[in-house]
Amino acid sequence: MTDLRLEELSASTAAAANSLTLKPGQEQFVQPTTYGVAESDVKPSSAWTRVVLDGDEVVGMIIGTFDEDNAEEELRSAIWRVNVSATAQGRGVGRFAVHGLADEARSRGLERLTVVYEPGGDDSPEAFFRAVGFEVVRETQYGDHFAVLQLV
Repeated sequence: MTDLRLEELSASTAAAANSLTLKPGQEQFVQPTTYGVAESDVKPSSAWTRVVLDGDEVVGMIIGTFDEDNAEEELRSAIWRVNVSATAQGRGVGRFAVHGLADEARSRGLERLTVVYEPGGDDSPEAFFRAVGFEVVRETQYGDHFAVLQLV
């Protein structure tokens, strides 16, 4: 993993991004209830979708959203999804993707990045988000964790 880079999702990378295989048990955590309910409130124009490439291989994908005027705090500057191939997990791909999204948020003058995830179990993304600096500030009405990464 020496040649990691972020690129916009494109026709040439979409199939690989959509076929990323997670570790068994992780699929249940791909979309927390809060995001499933809020999906209709997300403007397609606010999405920031990138693939993580290692050389020419797609090893991850991150989807963020930037919508400072959204009524839902969870959706103003947020990680919507981060997926890393099972074979690439534990090698810094997810951290690299989150840092890329955080850099984009900073370039837009934002002071924090948020994420919502379902807590629980070894397969939950909780340990990952804590390791990259997110702190849980509350639970959503659906029992998901709402966590914040301060950017300043």
